[in-house]
Amino acid sequence: MPEWDGGGHACPSTCPSYLRLTTPRSRVWRLHHWHPRPRSGSLTSEIKLAVPWGHIAAKLWGSQQGPPVLCLHGWLDNANSFDRLIPLLPKDFHYVAMDLGGHGLSSHYSPGLPYYQQNFVIEVQRVVAALKWNRFSIMGHSFGGMVGGMYSCTFPEMVDKLILLDTLPFALDYKESENLLTYKRRMIEHVLRIEASQKPQRVLSPAEMLQGFLKNNSHVGEECAQLLLQRGTTQVATGLVLSRDRRISLPEHSIDFISRDLLVHFMRKLQAHVLLIKAMQGFYNVRRENDADKEVLNLVKDILKSVPKEWFQYTEVPGNHYVHMNQPERVAGIIGSFLKSSTPKQL
Repeated sequence: MPEWDGGGHACPSTCPSYLRLTTPRSRVWRLHHWHPRPRSGSLTSEIKLAVPWGHIAAKLWGSQQGPPVLCLHGWLDNANSFDRLIPLLPKDFHYVAMDLGGHGLSSHYSPGLPYYQQNFVIEVQRVVAALKWNRFSIMGHSFGGMVGGMYSCTFPEMVDKLILLDTLPFALDYKESENLLTYKRRMIEHVLRIEASQKPQRVLSPAEMLQGFLKNNSHVGEECAQLLLQRGTTQVATGLVLSRDRRISLPEHSIDFISRDLLVHFMRKLQAHVLLIKAMQGFYNVRRENDADKEVLNLVKDILKSVPKEWFQYTEVPGNHYVHMNQPERVAGIIGSFLKSSTPKQL
């Protein structure tokens, strides 16, 4: 099994400082991964951006002179989530897919710090500041869309367009009020249990890792599972271990649930045009239960239609929660037209 070389090419001294690896070179060379980097002719490079707890890793496609698009992956996924989609999108944009903290090749948070949605919003601002962007678009899948939604309302002047892939911009506390304190308690208990545990990570063979992943992620096809595991596992002497921080548990433990009134207030702050692509066989609930219940989706759609008005665009496509990976051609044309349009039209 060949050693991974850091996933990209070292930048010459003439390239911008943010494109150079910002962590010690030996630290990068010590990482090993199961699969070689996916063959994508448009992939420019990989970068690591310095943060107080280590680094944030990201992948770059397209010309750096093009309008920037920041791509945010879902819960427990990584930047490879966009490997099959971005090559199908317009080439004159600059795409940056980051690994959220504790995911993929990004550093884990410092000991004692939990993973909350707001922390990931701060990460986005760190990346944007490092790349010196004044205005950009966001494309988020699942939890990444919620991070993008919160960022777009917190920094409305920064975001041109917000693309939501089988997700909503916020999680509503509608039908969740009885669960919120339970989520908070389970989050605290899980973090403390992991910190106190001396149990080593489970080591699996590549085949065992793949089968376990597919068993726990029924919406992901085998090829896409391999892509996510390529960036989400580390090779050790006897096999593979998951790279993600074990303090990260269920998404509802970290998500910021808000009320309907807050959603309306937040949406009024939004300046971005919004595209929501709903997978017809995707998820409708944060906990992935009662997926036939579209009440929350319809409530959010109505609010988005009434507040941003002509700025909101909604469409449905056949496919499951990972349609952007499994069948990227089903969403690429919609996304491409939206990115290139000055005033989105209703689909």
